[in-house]
This record gives sequence, structure tokens and C-alpha cells, in this order.
Amino acid sequence: MKFSIPSAVSRVTETLEKAGFEAYLIGGCVRDLLRGETPKDWDVTTNATPDRIIHLFDETFYENSFGTVGVANKDVSDETLAVVEVTPYRVEGAYTDKRRPDEVRFSENLKDDLKRRDFTVNAIAYSVSQGHIVDLYKGQEDIRRGIIRAVGDPHERFSEDALRILRAVRLATQLDFSIERSTREGILRHSSTLSDISAERIRDEFTKIVMTGNPKRGIELARELNLLKHIVPELEEGIGVEQNGNHIYTVWEHNLRAVQHAADRAWPLHVRLGALFHDVAKPHTRRWSNQKKDWTFYGHDVVGARITKKIMQRLRYPKDLTEAVTKLVRHHLFFSDVDKITLSAVRRMVRNVGTEHIWDLMHVRACDRIGMGRPKEAPYRLRKYESMIEEAMRAPISVKMLNIDGEKIMEITGEKPGPKIGLTLHALLEEVLNDPELNTKEYLENRAKELFSLPEEELEKLAQAGKEKREKEEEKELKKIRKKYWVK
Repeated sequence: MKFSIPSAVSRVTETLEKAGFEAYLIGGCVRDLLRGETPKDWDVTTNATPDRIIHLFDETFYENSFGTVGVANKDVSDETLAVVEVTPYRVEGAYTDKRRPDEVRFSENLKDDLKRRDFTVNAIAYSVSQGHIVDLYKGQEDIRRGIIRAVGDPHERFSEDALRILRAVRLATQLDFSIERSTREGILRHSSTLSDISAERIRDEFTKIVMTGNPKRGIELARELNLLKHIVPELEEGIGVEQNGNHIYTVWEHNLRAVQHAADRAWPLHVRLGALFHDVAKPHTRRWSNQKKDWTFYGHDVVGARITKKIMQRLRYPKDLTEAVTKLVRHHLFFSDVDKITLSAVRRMVRNVGTEHIWDLMHVRACDRIGMGRPKEAPYRLRKYESMIEEAMRAPISVKMLNIDGEKIMEITGEKPGPKIGLTLHALLEEVLNDPELNTKEYLENRAKELFSLPEEELEKLAQAGKEKREKEEEKELKKIRKKYWVK
């Protein structure tokens, strides 16, 4: 069997073989080739030791304890070819911490390396020079049948590295495969050991599930195998929780359908997580209304933001991603009746989530609608709201967008840097938010002189009072509208 292998990869295997060593492509790249797909990374296994591998290539890096040497390829346009990882055949010792082997020994036998692999579809080796496949565990048959099967005894494989139980779910989701019965039983038996794995490793696999084309199925599978409670137990709280008349699905089903729509639209991770978590607090805020004769979920956006932040922090997501997702959850419940909402309210919404995320928020809203079973993700009123966003974004929504800055205020007042500069800018912003026509250099410079002449305490009160009054009145207006029109 011959595959078309990029020269940047075949160069590595040829170099090893010319030096008298064996060299095989291994793992996911072989699996992808057999499925007619282009590999996203390339791995080579060999009977050469790390020092021999390093000696054979001009540019390498070796910064791990598992023998893997990265061989760098210069001047390649495809990033997947920039590094080819070369690992010696390995024999691993016991996994006493269920995370990593206590010791790693290098072997001269390919069979030793294949039997330590996690799943049969990843335990297939391919010789580029001979066009020969080594498949000791019927991985090709499992690929044809669409099955994820552990290599050898599932109990042994999952005892070695508990993350493999989640990796099985991720692979099944990515490849649209099913999990073989004994492997599935092994996952159920070892599901509790996932709690022994670091949050970072769990996060990475969970992210890959969310970023597949079918995250709904992946999350459902994780729940079926008792894994989700060790990842995001908050999602399971929505199982069986009925909603009000506008929803035909439970909270659980609604959230999964929302994230699935984000995947169908190929939206990025922060939008997918925002869609998945947007209603995570509904089980906490669910109350029966005798007046409405139905369930209400008041405040689930605010509570949901707090829960989302805890989830993201627990899984060790980066701070900027955590903040972005939390904002999307917090503000997903914006009122969009363009006959009732004001342009000022839209400006504040843009300011709340930031210009960089306002369209992401609209995407989450679209996911929310589709998750409810609505036929359209963007009806007329949302399209009209989007036009209001564009209009609002032409007006200043942050200090940076004012036609004056701190340096100019210092220039016209002759003052040095200090807290009054910032207070003056925020006081000016509050005025311009109410009336964008005031965002002119002439007005702002004259008004800045007037404001700066005030005592710092008075200026601070002025800025804060104006801000609080407008936010209070606007929130009161929104609450009245939500109550009147029963916005969820």
C-alpha cells in the first residue's frame, strides 16, 4: 500500500533508514492516511535512541523524558510539516499515578512499542520506503467498522493512564466511531479515576471534543460513561429540568443543541463554550410562578456568569478566554425588541462585551434560538438589532474612542499625570454615551477644562453619580420591559 507522503516527512524516515535504523510512521497520521484524510501532525517511531536521532539531523529539540525528538523542517509553507516528532520504540513501566509511566525503556522491537499504544486505530505502523503496514491489533478492520477498541486488555490500558478513558470519547466523537463493548465497560469501570488527572489534561481533551463537528454527541457520550461529572458536572444539573412555554427541550438538551449549532456554523471555541454554558444556571434560578402558571428563571444570566467563571478557572482555561466566555454568558439575555429598546442601551451592550465580542454575542443568541427549536437563527428583529449595533459602534463606547485623550487633557490643563485625568475622561464618556454628538474635539477640550477645575472629590462624585443614575434607570427600564414581555 502506497500513500503520498510529503517530502518533509519522507526525508526524516529516509535519513533514519540510510543510517541503518528502522523507521515507521505511527499513530494518528497513519489512521488519517487510511481514512483518506490529510494528517494534522506526523509521528515517526524508530529503533534509534534519542542521541542517535539528534546526531542525524541539523536542527532538533529534545525537551522531554519520553525520548521524543522534534525534527525541524525549514522553509515549509504547511505548519503541520514544520516539526516531525521521532520517538524510539518504547517499553513502559508501571503507571502508579495513573498519569505517566514510572520509567521508560527504549526497545529494538516495533512490537514492544505497538502493544503499549492506547487504541487499535492508533497502533498501526507504516513503512514509507516499503509501502508496508504493520497492524498487530486489527486496527484497519476497526477503522473500516468505525470502532474505538483498546489495545489488549482495556483494564490494563486505562489503569496505565486514566486520561485514555476521555481520549476514547474524544476519538469516537472526532471520527464519528462507536466504542467497542469491552472498551466501553472498561471506561465505566475506571470512570472515577479521571479525577486523578490534572485539570489541564482534562481541559485539552474536553476542548477537542467541543471543537469537533459533533460536540453534542461527544458530551452526551461523556455523560453516558460517567465522565462528564468529573469535567463539567454543572451541565448535568440541567438533565430533566423542564423550561417554560417557549422551550420544547429541557435545559440539558437546549444547551447541547446550542453548542451543536455553534459547531455547525464552525464558530470558534469561545462562542461554542458561551453557547454551551449560556443557560447553565437555569437549574439554580428555576422558580414556579403562580401568576404565570409556568417556570421562571430570573437572573440566570448573572448567576450563569459566576458559574461559568468557576468552570473555566477550574479547568485552567486562559484568563482572556475565561473573561470572554463569561461576558457572553452574562450578557446573552439582552433585550432585542427594537421597537422598545433605545440606541443608548445598545451602546452600553457593546461597551459591556467589547467591540471585539459583540458579534460573538449575537452568535450565542443565534445558538440560543436554534437550541429552543426555532427555525431561524436571526429573525427580523435580531437583524434590526444588528443594524443598531453597527450604528452604535460608530459612537464612542469607551474612553479610547473619545476624541480626546489623557495627554491632550494634560496639555490643555498644564497638569501632570494623576487620578483626575482618568476621572475627567470617564465623566466625558458618560456625557457622550448619552449624546454622541458631543464627541467633538472642541466640546471635549472646553468641557475637560471645566471638569478639571472641579475638586477631585466633586469630579469623582459627578462621574460616578452620572454613571450610576444612567445604569440604574436603564436597568429599571429593562426590568419593566422584561416583566411586561416575559423575556427569558
